[in-house]
Amino acid sequence: MAFTGRAALLAAIGTLPVGLWDPSWTGVLAVNTPLALACACDFALAAPVRRLGLTRSGDTSVRLGDPAEVTLTVTNPGGRPLRARLRDAWPPSTWRPGTETDASRHRLTVPPGERRRVTTRLLPTRRGDRRADRVTIRSYGPLGLFTRQGSHEVPWTVRVLPPFHSRKHLPSKLARLRELDGRTSVLTRGEGTEFDSLREYVPGDDTRSIDWRATARHSSVAVRTWRPERDRHILLVLDTGRTSAGRVGDAPRLDASMDAALLLAALASRAGDRVDLLAHDRRVRALVQGKTGGKLLPALVNAMATLEPELVETDARSLTATALRCAPRRSLIVLLTGLDAAPIEEGLLPLLPQLTRRHTVVLAAVADPHIAAMAGARGTVDAVYQAAAAAQAQEERRRTAERLGRHGVTVVDATPDTLAPALADAYLALKAAGRL
Repeated sequence: MAFTGRAALLAAIGTLPVGLWDPSWTGVLAVNTPLALACACDFALAAPVRRLGLTRSGDTSVRLGDPAEVTLTVTNPGGRPLRARLRDAWPPSTWRPGTETDASRHRLTVPPGERRRVTTRLLPTRRGDRRADRVTIRSYGPLGLFTRQGSHEVPWTVRVLPPFHSRKHLPSKLARLRELDGRTSVLTRGEGTEFDSLREYVPGDDTRSIDWRATARHSSVAVRTWRPERDRHILLVLDTGRTSAGRVGDAPRLDASMDAALLLAALASRAGDRVDLLAHDRRVRALVQGKTGGKLLPALVNAMATLEPELVETDARSLTATALRCAPRRSLIVLLTGLDAAPIEEGLLPLLPQLTRRHTVVLAAVADPHIAAMAGARGTVDAVYQAAAAAQAQEERRRTAERLGRHGVTVVDATPDTLAPALADAYLALKAAGRL
């Protein structure tokens, strides 16, 4: 119970005879019977809070950066009207900074036996599950002198999914895929390892593609055309260890890796390949297997939504063993991890032969664009030192990539904005070369 209506009370106090005023509210009420009666009546006429019925409805998932709306229905079962102010509390990361006060507080009036709805508009700033906190209601009497206040637990969870910014690149990559499949009119047919059809020889065709048996049956020279293989298995491995927590711009490296994985999954699924996901550091954090068609992307974004970088060193031996169990047959294994020299040389590099002996391996790493900007800086002593440090870091990454390349690993090292399309291009290049 809280005492309110300060202006009304001060006005009442001002009507008291001089010398009868007591500084405490108890003294004021003791010497002013009409005011005490007014406060008592106001408190008695305020609708009780504990008996109110509250339920939720609305969005249960939303992409990061998009708004979500959650509706709270307040039912007044009593015989007195509810005049109230309501606070719908959520975690701080559910709001843009500075907007929580306006977005979470509502005024409402509910007549006896009726219900009213208030809608809270959320704009999350982080991935993951955002769970509603308590709903606090302050019920006012008709004079606004006294209030009744109470809180209710009304559970609700909104899952904030990865934003998938790279989906804007999907149409252009699909167009390239159609060219490889030979479904569009292009000058050269797609290369691959699966037989597609026969057609008449034209100058410039590879003579190794001539089908001599078909040529003997026809009056013209026939050549075989090929298409990229379908129904290949692709395993996306997200490293959620310490190196994935490093921030590049406004987001950790893990977020850029997720975005690249989603674009590759969408592209490979449309190409007819099977895509699985493994998230690992010292143990398995997420595993998606056996999803195809329209079920694949929803399963991936739901699994990625709650992933956070773990501040532990990734166990490369456990990661490799788990990846081999998830890919028992020949597959394309895409490692989305860091390209720092120490973790690669001490952890992953000795284990690579186990992967490359049976599988095609691609390593995708997030490069910091600030390093490239530092490398080109000049003009001051500090800028020259920064440029030297940046050049050393770039050279170290280049040497690490070369060592991986000598083990047969395709390395994609790109900034957060370009990693997703670069990884998709690497996949298409492997497909065009018949290496999948």
